[in-house]
Amino acid sequence: MRELVKTRIGWTDLPDHVRSAVEEILGDRVVKAVSQPGGWSPGSADRVRTASGRRAFVKAVSPAQNQDSPGMHRTEARNTAALPAYAPTPRLLGCHDDGDWVALVLTDVDGRHPVTPWRTGELTAVLRVLETMAGALTPSPVPHAPTATEQLTYDLTGWRRIAADPPADLDPWAWSHLDELRDAADRGVAALAGDTLCHVDVRADNLLVDATGRVAVVDWPWACRGPAWLDTALLLVNVRLHGGHDTEALLRRLPLTADVDPDALTGVYAGLAGFFTDMARRPAPRSIPTIRAFQQAQADALLPWIRQRLR
Repeated sequence: MRELVKTRIGWTDLPDHVRSAVEEILGDRVVKAVSQPGGWSPGSADRVRTASGRRAFVKAVSPAQNQDSPGMHRTEARNTAALPAYAPTPRLLGCHDDGDWVALVLTDVDGRHPVTPWRTGELTAVLRVLETMAGALTPSPVPHAPTATEQLTYDLTGWRRIAADPPADLDPWAWSHLDELRDAADRGVAALAGDTLCHVDVRADNLLVDATGRVAVVDWPWACRGPAWLDTALLLVNVRLHGGHDTEALLRRLPLTADVDPDALTGVYAGLAGFFTDMARRPAPRSIPTIRAFQQAQADALLPWIRQRLR
């Protein structure tokens, strides 16, 4: 499954003053822009080249595309600016914010998203980078980042909202195990303590692999301080969604997850399934019409795994 935004704007759709601000950050005129697929933002996402040959990645959005996206861009700019040079991430070159349009200018990564279903070699490389990143970002070098408990508690308590107002098409097993799922998710929330800077949105479309196999982790609006194993555990949701790998065996084998309390991992996955199930029944946000189907697909991928683990 490739997560594509059908309504994304491009470089030429940006107002003149926004493009001029980006060019001022780059110190040169942009002569070529190629829109990039993947992700969910309806704003622009372009690899650009200037007249002198300088390359960068530019993403820009306003409330006209989606009311929440400018705030996410502002948070991402703040987080990315604070990331240390040794983190496997693009660097922030500058940010334009006029109160309406927010544009981030980042170093360009000449890469592509990992292939899904996941290839073994690329999955191994990404997991290795997440392990290295967790070590390098402990303790968190971004002091303003919220804790994972602050960032994720609402998301991971979705089963409570579902129990109060269950959808008619709720999975029959989930319906008959709502109390168990709610309690498991509460254990997941309780396990979120830690001082590792976590990305918490690690999916194929937020990763880039270059020609040498080097991996970059992109899009950091949700960064928070949590346990070192969290990003690795969350990536396996994407692996589970696309199939082709034994995610249970990976949890037992990987250094960051092998010794984690199984109830904590089950709890986080139960909480995520509740979040996706709760969100999937809501109206789609403006300019992002396909996200609810993607959230439902993730819930559908997680529930059989949780059922297996709760046994």
